[in-house]
Amino acid sequence: MATIYDVSVMAGVSLATVSRVMNDNTKVSDKTKQKVLDAMAALGYRPNTIAQSLASNRSNSVGVLVSQLDGPFYGPMMTEIEMALRSANKHVIIAAGHSDEKQEKDGVEFLMSRGCDALILDVEAVSDEYLIELSKATTPIVFINRYIDAIKDRCVYLENEQGGFIATEHILSLGHKQLAYISGPLFKLDVRDRLKGHKRALQQYNIPFDEALCYEGDFRESGGSTAMEHLLSLNKPITAVVCANDQMASGAIAVCLEHGLRVPEDISFIGYDNIPFPQYISPKLSTVSNPIHEMGKMAARWVLQQVYNDQEVLIERTFQPELFIRTSTAPID
Repeated sequence: MATIYDVSVMAGVSLATVSRVMNDNTKVSDKTKQKVLDAMAALGYRPNTIAQSLASNRSNSVGVLVSQLDGPFYGPMMTEIEMALRSANKHVIIAAGHSDEKQEKDGVEFLMSRGCDALILDVEAVSDEYLIELSKATTPIVFINRYIDAIKDRCVYLENEQGGFIATEHILSLGHKQLAYISGPLFKLDVRDRLKGHKRALQQYNIPFDEALCYEGDFRESGGSTAMEHLLSLNKPITAVVCANDQMASGAIAVCLEHGLRVPEDISFIGYDNIPFPQYISPKLSTVSNPIHEMGKMAARWVLQQVYNDQEVLIERTFQPELFIRTSTAPID
């Protein structure tokens, strides 16, 4: 079995130079690097990553815990994380927490046990206290879509309360006064923040919040359908529906169309997240941006800066929501 010494002899360079090439050190010239790579290929030499890890105290891997692996929301986030880290020759290990406290804690323990150099966590069910304590461990951790004041320098998050406000304020500015609200699961902090922003907008327009017209959904299209069937069954006048995400808005719109209601002529809809597919249906969905892909990129950059000493990356921790007005909202007649 070929060794690093054999590679250095065949390439005619020092052991240190071979090591620099394997670690992609920019101080090695392209010509020398190619000589080393050719020697490695000729000898069939592959670096022992376990030995490298023990020698450098780095695994060059980053653990990523997300709420779920399916759907149009988390894929872009994981893609940006992977791309940012791979560009620096780091790799990701992914686990899912499924918005369940035990599974989130199990996921954290699993990633810790793999010797990850850092963790990027998108967690919803565990407490702030647990995360504050976790941040005291030797493994550096950064949090996505979560704000905790005590560890705010580790948080990359969206101002969800403001997002909920501008979604509802847009509807109210069109003259609507009979609003329904389809919420996500209320145990989630970002969901509660969006609802808080919704209520603030209503208060600003002196419109009372109707508890009966607020339905707790599950962030899925089917949940939006169920919510809309329930709201229509109340036989209360509704001219607009504010939805806590785009997927539920899509399901709710489908139900309205099946009932012969026109969108937006009879009922307006606004969503949240600005995921791709509602931009291409009819009507095109008005929504509020949730740049989760950018937050993923920033979390990866935090790791590159704090763990791998890349001081050239720029990090943005706080994101502001943006309103996108399309054809699913219209002024009240």
